[in-house]
Amino acid sequence: MNTLTVELGERSYPIVLGDMRECAAMLAEKLSGRSALIVTDENVEQAGHLERLQQALAENDFTDFHALILPPGEEHKNLVTVEQIARTAVSAGLNRRSVMVALSGGVVGDMTGFASAVYMRGIEFIQLPTTLLAAVDSSVGGKTGADLPEGKNLIGAFHQPQLVALDMAVLATLPECEWRNGLAEVVKYGMIMDEKFLSLLEKNTGKLNSFDPDFYCGIIRRCCECKAEVVAGDECEKGRRAILNYGHTVGHAVEKLSNFTLPHGQAVAIGMAAAARLAVKMNMLNAAVEERQNQLLKALKLPTLLPQASNINSIIQTMHSDKKNSNNSITMVLPTAAGAVEVVRNIDEKLLAAALEELLQP
Repeated sequence: MNTLTVELGERSYPIVLGDMRECAAMLAEKLSGRSALIVTDENVEQAGHLERLQQALAENDFTDFHALILPPGEEHKNLVTVEQIARTAVSAGLNRRSVMVALSGGVVGDMTGFASAVYMRGIEFIQLPTTLLAAVDSSVGGKTGADLPEGKNLIGAFHQPQLVALDMAVLATLPECEWRNGLAEVVKYGMIMDEKFLSLLEKNTGKLNSFDPDFYCGIIRRCCECKAEVVAGDECEKGRRAILNYGHTVGHAVEKLSNFTLPHGQAVAIGMAAAARLAVKMNMLNAAVEERQNQLLKALKLPTLLPQASNINSIIQTMHSDKKNSNNSITMVLPTAAGAVEVVRNIDEKLLAAALEELLQP
């Protein structure tokens, strides 16, 4: 097994990259003498991953679990579904010693974490990510929550998991569009804090595009190391942790305006292109770095232009609901070099609009 730790004192926890049997053995040990609710979605269940987990747990003599299978998609990431998780926990007899287990991508993982944070005023939960995006981003760090009609992730809690365990074989079964979604977050780590990692990605686009499992194992580990370092220093996003939102301010707005038909990773890629364009216009970033980022995104078949027929005013208005904002002004994470970013408040909306205009598709 490939293991690292998110260092948070008494609340530290391991991130494990292994196979289903290894993950199940660790999980069974964590769950010994307790009951559990496994929450997943229809796509994961139909791919056979829930059955594999259940069998692996049974082989490790753990059978006191129930399963809830949710419909997939961001449109279900709401308080109705969070309530469904909590009420299923009641029906299953979960108590304060019980554990919720998210076998899923980011949407179900976020909601399961939030449900566990508020169920009986807080019980433990475990993340078993099934997508690249969840593996390198949402499963680590304890951000949990749900969407409101006004915007993404506007309700939630910081609630750290007890364990994050990834079966690499699960990622190998993903359709191409799903692991490409995660690649935007992978590029993000290079842009915000690790120029050497960015260079490694640039030199290995072939391995990234062919989903080389051994190479991806190292890539995922490095992303988790980056995130663990940031989270350990700023768990509740009072300062540096905000840099992890690079690409997300415009990205979330574009994603919401598409009624979530645009995948999250593609939206983040567009958001990164927008942030770099604005940074160049503000004389914060050399245009060569913007080009470097965008060429890598394009090489990984990720978009760098806004969806056709995008309305700039609507994007900016939607950005006003972002959690980083204050005093009714927009805050964005902007790059200053390859491997470095700054959190910039009071963004000039006219300059932002001009930057977004340059990303409109002809």
